[in-house]
Amino acid sequence: MPPIVTPYIPQYITVHMGPPGSDAENVTVSFPDYVKNVASSEIYPTWEPEALKANILAIISFALNRVYTEFYPSQGYPFNITASTAYDQKFIKGRSYFENIEQLVDELFTTYIRRIGYVEPLAAKFCNGTTVTCDGLSQWGSQYLAEQGYNYMDILRYYYGDNIELVTNAPVMGVRYSYPGTPLRRGDSGPSVVQMQTMLRRIAQDYPAIPVVQADGIFGDDTQQAVETFQEIFGLTPDGVVGTGTWYKMVYLYVGITELADLVSEGQTFYGVEFRDAAAELLRPGNEGNRVRVLQYMLDVLAEFYPDLPPIAVDGIYGPATRAAVMAFQRQSGLTESGAVDPDTWAALYRDYAGIRDTVIVNDILLPLVELPSQA
Repeated sequence: MPPIVTPYIPQYITVHMGPPGSDAENVTVSFPDYVKNVASSEIYPTWEPEALKANILAIISFALNRVYTEFYPSQGYPFNITASTAYDQKFIKGRSYFENIEQLVDELFTTYIRRIGYVEPLAAKFCNGTTVTCDGLSQWGSQYLAEQGYNYMDILRYYYGDNIELVTNAPVMGVRYSYPGTPLRRGDSGPSVVQMQTMLRRIAQDYPAIPVVQADGIFGDDTQQAVETFQEIFGLTPDGVVGTGTWYKMVYLYVGITELADLVSEGQTFYGVEFRDAAAELLRPGNEGNRVRVLQYMLDVLAEFYPDLPPIAVDGIYGPATRAAVMAFQRQSGLTESGAVDPDTWAALYRDYAGIRDTVIVNDILLPLVELPSQA
């Protein structure tokens, strides 16, 4: 993700009236009007209400994913989405809306789909299901399911899987961009530096020539060297300064590597719980569930700051990778390297995590949190 862009509903969205790179005009409209336009252009008002709702939610989520990932601005384009169905969704400038679709959009435009445990709006791709098929929602198929008695969530889960949920009443605000506003350079510190370092760390996994830096919020010599290497690799002026060109190249690569703009992506995961109580029982290899997810989440946060800790997937399965990360933490903390999480290990993990959360993760800028089920 562009790390400071928390999902929200933009007041306005700018649509390029042709494919990316074409000499077409850009049209700025309110976000609800954009959704009404696309829905009136893509689907039939005579369809079942549940099918209409499912399609409208897919349209909203796909557009929000484009905004959230800064998909086009990170490539240097001055728009948020295109009107080309080869890339995005059909938008017809100046068209009228169907009344029932207009009413549904007014009810739903602050609601979007996401994968459970992920931050970003789902890149909810769809196609008509007759002349064109795809991995996402079938528009005509959704109508068929609605006629069989499926409600809109049944339809969405049929096409996107059971591991989705709806975010409702998302905040509405002007379009924000992740670039901090002024270039970052050696000597700077703070959340924007953490965000840049976090992107660099993930990119370095795929481009090992880039030195791995700690996401400590301090733009020191190591970070400057990593930035210069990044700039050299991608044909930018290697001055070690993160201006708009370097920042958005990082955003573009980060989004591409993690596939945030695709229906199947690594996803931005987030977990918030009563951490101190989550390890009431010993955790060891073979365990599964939300307690393991909490453990993995804290380890993965710490890995951004402690270079000896390997980053791990937050999948709820205590396998070899999780055991290796636990042992690395225990070794660093002077604890017995058992590979299992006893109360002493959990207390040390929580102490280190809480310190980072309270000093770096300011206002949920870096890692937004939600509550896991209390029974976890």
